Amino acid sequence: MTDIDRSTSRRLALSLGLTAAFVVIEVVAGLFANSLALLTDAAHNLTDVLALALTWWALSVTAKPAHSGKTYGYHRAGILVALVNSTTLVLIALGIFYDAYRRLLVPPEVKADILIGVGVAAVIVNLVTALLVRRGRKHDLNLNSAFLHLMGDVLSTVGAVAAGIVIRFTGLNWLDPLVSIFIGLLILWNAWGILRESVNILMEATPADVDVPAVVDSILQVQGVRGVHDLHIWSITRGLRTLSAHILTDDVPISEGIKIQAAVSEVLDRTYGISHATLQLECEGCVQTDLYCDITINNHNLS
Repeated sequence: MTDIDRSTSRRLALSLGLTAAFVVIEVVAGLFANSLALLTDAAHNLTDVLALALTWWALSVTAKPAHSGKTYGYHRAGILVALVNSTTLVLIALGIFYDAYRRLLVPPEVKADILIGVGVAAVIVNLVTALLVRRGRKHDLNLNSAFLHLMGDVLSTVGAVAAGIVIRFTGLNWLDPLVSIFIGLLILWNAWGILRESVNILMEATPADVDVPAVVDSILQVQGVRGVHDLHIWSITRGLRTLSAHILTDDVPISEGIKIQAAVSEVLDRTYGISHATLQLECEGCVQTDLYCDITINNHNLS
């Protein structure tokens, strides 16, 4: 594990401890105040505890080296964790909507002072823990899913505090379940983005920000390249992009082919962030296939 990974692991551990301790406080306060907004936020915080624990575990797993059984290593452990986290968020949101609906029909009395006090404390705790895991999230879907969990809590607890203040001065107890619905929608919005990206990576889809025609054009601009086919672009994780392709060249010596490969790889890495490219060189006259190869299963191999 690198020094950066160790630093991230320590920050995750601290975030996990703070969040877990606050969940207990928030549940007790929510029950005492009869506030669905607080209990909803506690449920969301509980998913944060699970998310942070899984993120922490995935960080240690992805640091393991590749071997004959896992030739790409364990990088996608973080993607699996992000998928679990986002699915959990969807289930929590559905439960929130159900409870909020029941309370909108018969709004219970809410102890607004407790809702406000605990809500303010929740904003502080959630903001601190979110900032602890913020670093590195742009290139790590696993960390980003944990960060969005925590930032969702920051916004939802701000809503709970606002509801508490209004309830305190107006007695409009129905605002408590209404805020819970807002929290649930916020959770769903966060979950959808992570869920969609996780599924796309697991399905080996082309990264959304990669323009494939532009990639092909860039490869064709490299001196010595005559054509491109059998092209595949996918992600192992958010920050690790890979490509494989057949590159058509003149009938040149191997030493010249190596220079062409190096030039294509350099363009892919510099321009598109594709750091792992597998390029098969073929000379003109070889049988050429489509740009995107349609892989089919050979039934003879299954008998």
